[in-house]
Amino acid sequence: MGNSLVKTQLSDVKGFLTDTINTLETYLNDTTISQLEQHKESDTNTNRLILSNLRKLLVFCEESLDACSVIIQSEPFQKASAEKVLYQIFHRVIEEFFSPKNDAWYEDSRSAYTGKNSIKFYKSVPENLQQLVKGLEGEFQRIREELEYYETDYRTKIIQSK
Repeated sequence: MGNSLVKTQLSDVKGFLTDTINTLETYLNDTTISQLEQHKESDTNTNRLILSNLRKLLVFCEESLDACSVIIQSEPFQKASAEKVLYQIFHRVIEEFFSPKNDAWYEDSRSAYTGKNSIKFYKSVPENLQQLVKGLEGEFQRIREELEYYETDYRTKIIQSK
């Protein structure tokens, strides 16, 4: 890929990360476990697990945003570094959203065929939490599709350099 294409993609991802950070910060700053427990079928441990995962996702997004900013501002543009950062964003941010390591929720891959949201919770969660994840999912899916290229391309480059 050319430098301008990679730089454009990095800028697009930077905008995505900025929006995601704002959304997550607003939700996490305005939401408490007590508020989530008011949902009748809500489970305290599940709520804690989900909020923990959202905080981790927020940190990954913030670190990734910092990396994007540094590379975009560097002169000359470091294409190899940019591709590495995009690869890492795919694995740290996108994969964490769709398959959190702590099993806060899961991706139902069959949903892609039905046009419905693919993120499913193991247990009942409050409506505002469901709406948050649904609201984020579309952009995460779009960025995942854009960055899947780096999954194979970056690995191929690493293997070939050995």
